[in-house]
Amino acid sequence: MLKADIAIFQLIFIVLTLFFVPINRTLAQDSTYYESYKSCLTTRLYISRKYTSLTVNDRLNDNRWSFQPNSNLNLGVGATYNDVTLNIGLGFGFMNPERGRGETKMLDLQAHIYPKNFVIDLFGQFYTGYYLRRFNEELYTINPFLYPDLTVRMFGGNFQYLFNGDKLSMKAAFLQSARQKKSAGSFLAGFEAFGGFADNEGLFFSEDQVPIDRNFSRLGFFQFGPNAGYVHTLVFLKHFFVTGMVSTNLDLGRNYLAIEERRNYKWSVQPNFFGRVFIGYNSPKWSINSNYVRSYVRMSAVDEFNPAFITGNYRINLIYRFMPGPQLKKYLDYVEPSRFLTPGKRQKGKK
Repeated sequence: MLKADIAIFQLIFIVLTLFFVPINRTLAQDSTYYESYKSCLTTRLYISRKYTSLTVNDRLNDNRWSFQPNSNLNLGVGATYNDVTLNIGLGFGFMNPERGRGETKMLDLQAHIYPKNFVIDLFGQFYTGYYLRRFNEELYTINPFLYPDLTVRMFGGNFQYLFNGDKLSMKAAFLQSARQKKSAGSFLAGFEAFGGFADNEGLFFSEDQVPIDRNFSRLGFFQFGPNAGYVHTLVFLKHFFVTGMVSTNLDLGRNYLAIEERRNYKWSVQPNFFGRVFIGYNSPKWSINSNYVRSYVRMSAVDEFNPAFITGNYRINLIYRFMPGPQLKKYLDYVEPSRFLTPGKRQKGKK
């Protein structure tokens, strides 16, 4: 992908992210269930890895392939203030030794946004370069089969309403800009839409794996539909917490495989899965925690091939919060979302 294309997609992603950031004219009210640190500067040091993998099941011969990117383990810093978060991470060489898995060129854009009563996820994945992790029961972890030209692109969004946002804070689990003080749970409901493709220069498989008349060089999909789920935070020993969230989706979509000179299409209704787990320690000043987000988007079987795109993000955070002084605060106040989204000057006395 050209650098100009990457810059355009980054700009679009930032604009979409700002669009969905909640505009709060007043500071968030604390409740007996959670405490907000919106007026504090929440700083973080983190280690993370993002990935988008592709699995292909051959139901005719009971084979399964898993194509994995050689994604980096990143070390990063970030901060949250006034419901705006900025994180910057780099994959340093000492954290990513060569393991014979080839090179992956990637731009992985993920935004997980948690207004008071909503859960919003935006995805934009651009990957080139994969390795075959396993074929049947044989492991390729020592000498993996490389696919340097395999390209994966996926875009989508997940939007859900949190019915019990007065008692449950998703920011406490994911952004650590709040602290859950009492256990609480909530149902969620909403919709999602995803689309994407995987393309290889040449066929995906060798002739000894798949006959030439069934082999393919490209697959793609688009799907949308409703979803529903449940999230619960368990607080114990005052400052320790575990948050689990799971949602299932029922999407209508159109899939295709490119075999020789033709494309085989199929319409279907397909269930998908989205899960998150958060665990850690959270006090008014310090927090240490880990979280894992996983999206599983399946395509219905075309010519007995059943592909799926799996997107994940796992992270370990070390958090420190403090109240900014007057000199720092006057600059930080410029990151209030309403300054970006509301034209004109704000009226005096209006919050």
